[in-house]
Amino acid sequence: MKPAGAAPVVQAAAWQPARATLSFAAGAPDAATSAAFTGQPVLSVDELVQEVLARNPTLAQMVAAWQAASARYPQVTSLEDPMVAGTIGPATFGSNNVEPAYRLEISQKYPYPGKLPLRGANALAEAGAAGNDVEDVRLQLVESARTAFSDYYLVARSLEVNDESLRLLREFKQNAEVRYTTAQGAQQDVLQADVEIGREHQRRLTLERTWRVAVARLNTLMHLPPDGPLPPPPRRVAPGKGLPEAQELRAAALARRPDLQALAHRIAAEEASVALARKEYCPDFEPFFMYDRFMGNTTDSRPLAYMLGLKTNLPVRMDRRRGAVAEAQARLAQRRAELARLTDQVNFQVQEAYALVSESERTVALYRDKILPAARLNVKTAQQEYVSGKIPFLSLIQAQRDVINLQDRYYEAIADYFRRRATLERVVGGLLEIPMPTSKVPDMAPGA
Repeated sequence: MKPAGAAPVVQAAAWQPARATLSFAAGAPDAATSAAFTGQPVLSVDELVQEVLARNPTLAQMVAAWQAASARYPQVTSLEDPMVAGTIGPATFGSNNVEPAYRLEISQKYPYPGKLPLRGANALAEAGAAGNDVEDVRLQLVESARTAFSDYYLVARSLEVNDESLRLLREFKQNAEVRYTTAQGAQQDVLQADVEIGREHQRRLTLERTWRVAVARLNTLMHLPPDGPLPPPPRRVAPGKGLPEAQELRAAALARRPDLQALAHRIAAEEASVALARKEYCPDFEPFFMYDRFMGNTTDSRPLAYMLGLKTNLPVRMDRRRGAVAEAQARLAQRRAELARLTDQVNFQVQEAYALVSESERTVALYRDKILPAARLNVKTAQQEYVSGKIPFLSLIQAQRDVINLQDRYYEAIADYFRRRATLERVVGGLLEIPMPTSKVPDMAPGA
């Protein structure tokens, strides 16, 4: 990362996309391509990311914009086409006393030395910025894919918790029926169990809708039909252990963030524009060659004339040139201030994302090691004490409600961890040292 006042070095070789070949599906999503994950037992987040990068049309749009910007360089560094002119004297043709008169001229305009290289530097810098914009969109798509995968994982685990809750509630209902038939319990306990079972069925309807939305979001990111089939997410994922220091991540972000690099390229483009505006005080040149046949009497023996000449503009409109220089300098100052602002924003984003990921790590560990084991033990003890008549049925139901809520929060904490980690990777400008766990990571959730 260069300081705001320094001009980035712009090489002649333009930026190239990270993927050498990008195969994007044009037009409407192709239903045949929804078989990308056919035969896979679970959906891998890394393969999902690769499919999104290969198929999402947003990236194709940005690559086309970069290609268009790259095509400007040969246009702005090329000379203008040469000019050819022909002139005749119509009255001289067909006259016996005056010889025919005509003139042929060819000219080529040359800008003042240094103008074409500056135009090329401006075009290359803009192309480099467009290339960095492609990488920025790529990072955003990776974050979107990983976030959508986390939502997909969360709703799958919530459905699993719902199934387990229904199983336990049916078991509680059987316990209540046994106590009611033996005159040890009230019929209200059985009815309360039916109410709780009904609530879980209603919750399942919401979860099934959320599942369909999560599937549609993943398919849309891959440019596939929104209702296309997908493998289930892995059952067992867990946060990694530890993160690099925040200071290291901030330094990495300043060196890797493509939006910062794009802005550095745009500063280079504005610096070239300032230098080019100053060059406008210098004249351009237009040498020409002319073949001239003068008019004359038939008795004259004047030879044909060959002439060389030079045309040039007179840069006397100083107000226009001073205004152009002032405008270019103001735009350069604007870009440098924008770079300083964005640098501060990047440092804050990294620090904020780092704090959120660290919080999620501790939250997951707290649920896993303390809260959930105690809640599950509470339900088990409450069931035993209800059967023995020591506590009312409502106490058992409340214990079950608590464990359901806590299980949901545990899986939400895991999903939040991966969402926040995806955001941290985006604001840092790439993957961290610790890879995101996949289905091969053992589940640390107690009782799973």
